[in-house]
Amino acid sequence: MAKITLDLHDIFSKGRAIDKELNRVIEEAVSKRIKTIEIIPGKGSGQLKKKVLRFLQQPHIKQQYHRVEKDSKNFGRLFVHFQHK
Repeated sequence: MAKITLDLHDIFSKGRAIDKELNRVIEEAVSKRIKTIEIIPGKGSGQLKKKVLRFLQQPHIKQQYHRVEKDSKNFGRLFVHFQHK
């Protein structure tokens, strides 16, 4: 498995559930040595995407991944890339 996809459409208004799911997929990617997580916050107003980006910038989260890529062709999608050693 090279990629995990997390679609946040169903829980867009549930802050704790969003954080829980983001933590879960990051832990899964690290434990299973997954190279990429695709996060789909959707297009909407952009507030959910901003929330996800703020979550990813937390120091204890940021140290677990290599980089975040915003999809230039789809505003409602982010990729989190990992470098496992």
